[in-house]
Amino acid sequence: MKRFDRGLPLMYLLAALVLVGVGTKFYRGRFETWFHNYAGGIIYEIFWIVLFGALFSRVSAGRIALSVFVVTCGLEFLQLWRPPFLEILRSNFFGRALLGNGFDRWDFIYYAIGSTLGWALCRRISPRRNVEHVPRA
Repeated sequence: MKRFDRGLPLMYLLAALVLVGVGTKFYRGRFETWFHNYAGGIIYEIFWIVLFGALFSRVSAGRIALSVFVVTCGLEFLQLWRPPFLEILRSNFFGRALLGNGFDRWDFIYYAIGSTLGWALCRRISPRRNVEHVPRA
């Protein structure tokens, strides 16, 4: 499938991930606290892995997933730092959604789950991505 042919379905997938991720913050019902605090972390990881997988199609899904996981863990630790400029960024919904608002060690587990699911989805979307390319003679 040509890259152009995959564009629209990929945009739909990314839009769906955004909607589901935002939806976890507004969910009311059974396991509400888990959805508010942790489900979004899984979706967050998957979104970034799929996005970067689409943008950098020559990079392995594993490298992308690991990179997103490391950066996200870094952002989690960044939540321990409270300088005024970060507090201003975190003062609205989108700032909190992107940067987080409070350190939680349990988030690392859900980032790992999301990275694993994102890696699998990225490989599924582009199965040729992880095939070793042998130069032609």
